Parts: sequence; C-alpha cells; structure tokens
Amino acid sequence: MEFEVQENQANNSIQGIINLQPQVNQVQAQQQEIPIKQTDLQVSSTLEESVAVTLLRDLRQIGVKLRCVLVPTMSTDNAKELRNWDLWGPLVFCLMLALTLSLSGNNDDGPGIFATIFVLIWVGSFVVTLNAQLLGGKVSFFQSVCVLGYCVFPINLGALFTLFFSFFYLKMFLVIGCFLWSTYSAVGFMKLLIPEQKRILALYPVILFYLFLSWFALIV
Repeated sequence: MEFEVQENQANNSIQGIINLQPQVNQVQAQQQEIPIKQTDLQVSSTLEESVAVTLLRDLRQIGVKLRCVLVPTMSTDNAKELRNWDLWGPLVFCLMLALTLSLSGNNDDGPGIFATIFVLIWVGSFVVTLNAQLLGGKVSFFQSVCVLGYCVFPINLGALFTLFFSFFYLKMFLVIGCFLWSTYSAVGFMKLLIPEQKRILALYPVILFYLFLSWFALIV
C-alpha cells in the first residue's frame, strides 16, 4: 500500500513537470521575442523620423566627438565615444580645411590646393590606418579614419587664423600649437589600441600626417 502511494506521488510529480513544460517554453519564447521587438521598434523609429531630426542627431554626435578632441582627457568615456565611428565629421572637417587653404592661396591655385588637401587627408588616413592594423592594432578601419578626421579640426582653426594674420612668426606659432593639439589628441587615442612594443612604429606616421597638413597650412 505504501509503495502504491509513493508511486502515485511520483506519477503526479512527473505529470506536473510535463504540464509545466509548455508554460516554461512559452516564457522562454517571450523572453527571446523581447529584444527582437525592441530592436524592431528602434529601427522603425529611426526610419520614420524626419530629416530634420536625423540631421540634429548627427550634429549632436559630431559635437560630442569634437568635444573629445578639443578636450583630450583620454578618459574611458572619450575612448568609447570615438570608437563609435562616423564619417560625417571627418568629411566636414576635410572640406573645411581644403576650402580654407584654397582661399588662402592664389585664385589660380585654389582648385589644385583644394583637391590636394582633400586627397591627402583621405589617402593619408588610409595609410596610417593600414599601418596600425598591420602592426597588430585593435582598431577597425573606420574607427581610425574617424579619429584622424576629427583630430584635423585644430589644424582647421590654425588655417582659419592664418587668413587674418600676415605676420609670419605669429602664423607659425599658431600653426605649431594646432599641430601639437591635433597630434596629442590622435596619439592619445591610437596608443591605447597598439601593442606597447610597436607603438613608435604605429604613431610615427600619425605625427607625419599632421605635420605635413600643418606645414601646408603655414606655407599656402
């Protein structure tokens, strides 16, 4: 009799587990659907937003990254923000520098200067990024191009100031300061992603890149 009672209890326990299994599967399925639904909502909200909202969001992101360059504290937040790459900022600052330097030169040399600066920035960024990756840098191509492009902004300021000052030594002082500013911002971020024993080989082209841009801004 006792054996039959134990057997009935065991059967009831098994039956209870079997009955609970569909509910467990349902809960698991619902948990898996939640991230998918949230992602779908984010995608749909991005696609349905107006052009003005999209532009404001992009401008806000450019402003945040630009602040990381202007105040290069090399904090974790700054590094994380710069890893979230975009190419709008680098494109804008590339066009600004090319346009500013083309206005600084003669009218006949303007288009040539514009094309030279535009090509130089993008080709130089590609070469510096490729060199960093070949040396084992833990950085994607677009992340590196993004950082190098945003760090051109101080040289933009230097080139803009040279339009209003004719005294050569004052222009040289301003351009050197902007060169050091750009280099410090870019090197401070890039060195975190390069193995310590190869940092000099990876950072040397970065310095040359900004040095040439600064020299071009000074002599034009």
